[in-house]
Amino acid sequence: MEVQIQCTKLIKPSAPTPPHLRTLKLSPIDQIQYSTKMATLFYYAADSSSTGTDEIERRINRLETSLSETLIRFYPLAGRHIKDGNWVDCNDEGVEFFVAKVKGCRLSEFLSRRDEMIDQLSHLAGGRFTSSITSVQMNMFECGGVVIGVRVSHRLFDAFSAANFLTSWASTAIISRQAGIDDDHEALVWPTFGLTSLLQANDLPEMKRTPVIENDNGVTKRVVFDGAKISALRAISHDPSFPRQPSRVEVVTALIWRARMGVSRAKHGRLRTSLAAHNINLRPRIVPPLPPSSCGNLQSRVTTRFVAADREVEELPELKDLLGLLMDSFTKSKETFVTREDAFPTLLQKRNEIHEVVEKGEVDVYMFTSWCRFPFYEVDFGWGKPVWVSKTHSAFEAATLLDTKDGDGIEAWVTFDEQDMALFLQDRDILAFTSQ
Repeated sequence: MEVQIQCTKLIKPSAPTPPHLRTLKLSPIDQIQYSTKMATLFYYAADSSSTGTDEIERRINRLETSLSETLIRFYPLAGRHIKDGNWVDCNDEGVEFFVAKVKGCRLSEFLSRRDEMIDQLSHLAGGRFTSSITSVQMNMFECGGVVIGVRVSHRLFDAFSAANFLTSWASTAIISRQAGIDDDHEALVWPTFGLTSLLQANDLPEMKRTPVIENDNGVTKRVVFDGAKISALRAISHDPSFPRQPSRVEVVTALIWRARMGVSRAKHGRLRTSLAAHNINLRPRIVPPLPPSSCGNLQSRVTTRFVAADREVEELPELKDLLGLLMDSFTKSKETFVTREDAFPTLLQKRNEIHEVVEKGEVDVYMFTSWCRFPFYEVDFGWGKPVWVSKTHSAFEAATLLDTKDGDGIEAWVTFDEQDMALFLQDRDILAFTSQ
């Protein structure tokens, strides 16, 4: 597969950002995020009209025009981050927009070999190391298939905010195609920026960089749990003491956690205490509620600890035991609300606690993020919904959970050390309950 960039341009908002919105101060949580630009790729199948030159030009124009209109509402994405000042200059400099041709491979062939192609996915999402906050790449396969790669700086947006942007952009493309854009249209998302003006940001604890385990030698793999396998997992891990049915995310997290514990035991010769740390969206738990589309980084951590010292033998815990611990942690998290005054201190405290555990090195820390139920498979720019949505390779050791297209299964994108990955993929339960 060869990706050839045909042109590069900057897409600016279709109307200038008002002077009073030109400066956006980053929140304390934004400031400690790594400046990586997280990537999401959307794959659209070819149809009978998608190979014609006129149709290709119409699609490019629709993406550019609708993006320009969307940037009126998501104006910080067209600005530039001022590193030393912890703020964004909303100067309308523009979003990078790349148009590329993909040669030597049909989209259907690419998708049939998708697990072999993970290391090449970053070529479909340009702008990884550029100064722009947002980059978009439209990749056109010779067969008429299209892949749209979008990168947004994690310093500005979490996955919830990125999903709002992408669905609003797609809605704008559909609406403007059908009847012209209308600022009051109910399908359009009007985001709110400036979390520092909504949440108390005084007397905060020390801010430490978000704890991540970065590994330059890490490899990324995709393991897929289909709906039937998740149902089977629920059945074998059921315990009468569970107060409710476990969620898909809880079941998959428990199995990956247990497999990682097995890898650790093989390396260290003993079972070690471990911590599963799951990102969650804090917005629904803040009182009084924030505006529904508040953008920025508002992810807290749900942490669940397994203590190896409590066990008399070195056998791995039963899956149902880990699942019970996870369910208890998630239930407590959903029942815990924070005030606007306590939101930032709570987030920073959670991050600092994990940071200290990672620094000590005595406990294995496994990071998880779930993008499940985010409406990525609804991102339709006018030529149908995506047949697949993916991430790209990551340098950070973590597991990110995405929906399968049917919404019943989960794709786990896992990044580990190469030797750890080999052991992980040979885990008995991973082999039994996933396709790789």
